[in-house]
Amino acid sequence: MNTNKEIIEVVWLKRDLRLDDNEVISNALASGNRVLFVYIFEDSLRNDRHYDERHWIFIKQSIENINDRLKKHNTQVLAVHSEVIPFFNQLQIFFQIDHVYSHQETGLLITYNRDKYFKRYCNNNSIDWIESTNNGVLRGLLHREDWFENWNRYMHDERFCFEPKTKQLITVAEITEISKVFNLTDLKTKTSQIFQKGGTTTAWKYANSFFEERHKSYLFNISKPEKSRTSSSRLSPYIAWGNISIREVFQKATQLKSEKKDDRHLGAFISRLRWQAHFIQKFEMEHTMEAASINKGYHKLKKSISTSYKKAWKEGNTGFPLVDASMRCLNETGFLNFRMRAMLVSFFTHILWQPWQEATSHLSKMFLDFEPGIHFPQIQMQAGETGINNLRIYSPVKNSLEHDTNAVFIKKWCPELANLPINFIHEPSLMTPLDMQFNNFKLGVDYPHPIVDIKENRKKASDILWNLKKNPQVRSESFRILKKHTITDRNRLLRSD
Repeated sequence: MNTNKEIIEVVWLKRDLRLDDNEVISNALASGNRVLFVYIFEDSLRNDRHYDERHWIFIKQSIENINDRLKKHNTQVLAVHSEVIPFFNQLQIFFQIDHVYSHQETGLLITYNRDKYFKRYCNNNSIDWIESTNNGVLRGLLHREDWFENWNRYMHDERFCFEPKTKQLITVAEITEISKVFNLTDLKTKTSQIFQKGGTTTAWKYANSFFEERHKSYLFNISKPEKSRTSSSRLSPYIAWGNISIREVFQKATQLKSEKKDDRHLGAFISRLRWQAHFIQKFEMEHTMEAASINKGYHKLKKSISTSYKKAWKEGNTGFPLVDASMRCLNETGFLNFRMRAMLVSFFTHILWQPWQEATSHLSKMFLDFEPGIHFPQIQMQAGETGINNLRIYSPVKNSLEHDTNAVFIKKWCPELANLPINFIHEPSLMTPLDMQFNNFKLGVDYPHPIVDIKENRKKASDILWNLKKNPQVRSESFRILKKHTITDRNRLLRSD
């Protein structure tokens, strides 16, 4: 080993694209050595079927935002196009790496395997890899009895501050010099008015407007596909990619709630922060959920894959207006409220009777806030294959009438229906030939016929799934899941401070 090389610390940024309340950065700065920030755009992830270009654009914007703040410290994030081990091999040409710091990643199998390989690499190269807890999600748990107390304690802990010492960060000039051996990533992105922009600065703009005003109608509009776009926090992509920590959001919401009298909107929001962590913790403890139902009793449930059903569902051409409007909106903007997401999965798995695995990659690509620890547990829950949750088969028409009564959302995303009478907008299949002639509209030409008989398919799905819940293996697995993943007093998750 060349002892003339400077000993440095490396911060490997993943889904923690922020400077504040970042334990990884705080630990690196506490070492006393100089520190280099890196982000690695890995081909293995860029080509993975769960990711879309919209994610990489958001990440690039997040890094640019970090770099703007780092200018006064005369440094920047070294953003490279590489796989992880080849990157560190090249970096060791210039420096002796003492530690690599990163957050524990509750991610896809591909990132889990990559981390295992990197751990061996670190051991073989005398590098200490220090991983920190991410948003209170704990690794290695066997049960959940003390989990809530630990998470709550973590949320109330003091936040980490970004306070580098003078000349502690590798300089821009040095990064420019070593960059010559790397394939650098161009961080410039096109301005988009459709997708939310990445970065901590934008995250706090959304947070502040929500806490100051928009939260006041949070519960009133939470299930409404159009109004929820403004009354919900819209923080999910910033939390998913780590532009802002759950603790920062939790403490801000808790502080505001304490200043108000019985603000149930903020209380409901805080409870959802807890549930967010709860589901990620579940995935952390049972990562096989990425490919198979957590309840092994449902592995015997076989469904035939229909390419035509999948295509119609993915493109928003099923003949069910709220389903189609929701999918078109998601495809174009990357955001959809929780109820509409649940309805899309329910429709695909129950009404179209398709395996939930066939829905995962399209939805993960479209969700700007794709978070593996939320994604797979939620899809399985909505598909009715956990054995511990109530079976919900969403009715698109009922939800349309209740939550988009005036069809504002449907008209926006299915403009071909906009000039029809309101009852036909919700249910075009009710139109008679005379109705179609009167409205200069032809079902099957201007808008698709329903691709399935919803009543017949709903009954089929309900009968099969309710009978399966009685299966001995399903029941045995349900007991195992409850014992491993749930808290005895589940109401503790719902209570606010």
